[in-house]
Parts: sequence; structure tokens; C-alpha cells
Amino acid sequence: MAHTRQKLAEFDPVWARIAQEAKAAIAEEPLLGGLVHSSVLHHDTFESALAYRISLKLTSNEMPEQILREICDKALDSDSAIGLAARADIVAVSDRDPACDRFLLPLLFFKGFQAIQAYRIAHWLWEAGRYDLARFFQMRASEVFGVDIHPAARIGKGIMIDHAHSIVIGETAVVGDNVSMLHSVTLGGTGKEEEDRHPKISDGVLIGAGAKVLGNIRVGKCSRIAAGSVVLEEVPPCKTVAGVPARIVGEAGCDQPSVSMDQLLGVRGTESDEEE
Repeated sequence: MAHTRQKLAEFDPVWARIAQEAKAAIAEEPLLGGLVHSSVLHHDTFESALAYRISLKLTSNEMPEQILREICDKALDSDSAIGLAARADIVAVSDRDPACDRFLLPLLFFKGFQAIQAYRIAHWLWEAGRYDLARFFQMRASEVFGVDIHPAARIGKGIMIDHAHSIVIGETAVVGDNVSMLHSVTLGGTGKEEEDRHPKISDGVLIGAGAKVLGNIRVGKCSRIAAGSVVLEEVPPCKTVAGVPARIVGEAGCDQPSVSMDQLLGVRGTESDEEE
């Protein structure tokens, strides 16, 4: 498997670009040479670099880096979808975050990207029945990144979590492909319910900073949730919701709100609605 992965790296445009950017970064800032070499240039594949980076960030006195590295390597070797999703996440961050001008940056510095990749390893462990080890990854990711994602949650590819502070995603939550969310988002329950109790976020949704989506409700495809909203009821596709509790205030405004990242409501008639 490792030999096959190395051969595939020759035709991997994401990894090729990261390696090229790594060399340029060292030329521009030699003091980062050790970090960039150990994290990127010492590896033959994207998967190897990703496993190293995750294990390095999550290591602690309770679990040495070498053991974490072996777990990450095993997961990435066993399930090619993890590496493919991580590539899609890097492209998503590059496309949607104006602060990201290189593919190298999420791998080295962006805790939202790193936290999602730690979750992907934890989810692989959970699916394999290794629940306690999956919970260890969850705990460390929460401690290191401030992002608490239950390993049983199901999250698609092309995910961007901007700033990634105080993110909570519950056990039975589902997040589709190409979803963007900002800091302090919660996908949680409404109490002590058991079984299926968390939100289902469809493809292409944009969730603004501080928004809370609570309960086993569906947020429709390509909808927008305004910053600070508390969503307690189902959201139809291609709508914008805002407020506490959230209500529909207009259309989504574009075909792909999670890509455009347009968080301005721009809804006419809101003031008159409030006066009524």
C-alpha cells in the first residue's frame, strides 16, 4: 500500500503544490527550515506528512508521538477517502479564506483544518470499534485546537472551519460536503435525549459565527445561517435564517453560499416586519 501511495504522489497536484510552496517558504524564511522540512519535505506523500502533523500536534505525556503516528499512518493507509477528503478541505480553505494564499498554510498553521483531520482519524477508529482510542483523539483535539467533534459524527469533504474556536459537533450530527462554518458554532442537542438527537447539515451550507443549531433538525442544501442565530426548526434549502430563535429572512442569495462566504443579509423589508 505504501509503495502504491508513493507512486500516486507523482500524480498528486495538491501534494506537488505543497512541496513547491514549502521550498519557497524556506527560501523566504530560513528560520522555519526545520519545521517545514520535518512537516513536508521529509515526506514522500501527502498522507505521510498529514499523519506526522496530526501526531505531532496531539502528542502529550499520556500518549507518545510515535504511537499516534502509527495510528494515523494505519488509518490513512487503510482508507484512501481520508486523504482525499483532506485534500478537498485544503482546496476549500484556499478558495474561501482570503487569509490563505497557499496550500501549505492549512497543513502547517490552520487549526480548523488540523482539527478536522484529527476528527477523521478518530472517526476511522470509531468505525473500527476502537471507541476509547477514538475518544482520546477527541479529547486531545479539543484540548489543542478548541474544537470538540464527537468521533461518531459524520462529516463530508470540502469543509472549512474558519478561526475554529469553540466549535462543538455532537455524536449524531451529520455535515455534508462543501460546508463552511465560523468560530463558536454548535451543532448540539436540546437536552438529555438519546439516539438521533443532533442536526443534519446538508451540502453547501454556510453557518455564521456563534450560530447554534440544536436538535435533530435538517438544514437544507445551500442555506445560510446568520451569525449568532439559534436554529431550532428545520431550514428549507436555499434560504437565509437569522435571529433567536431563527426564522427565514430571505433567500440564500447565491447558488453556493458556503463558497461565496457572503454573510451580509441584505434583506429588504426586515424593519417593517419587525414593526408589525
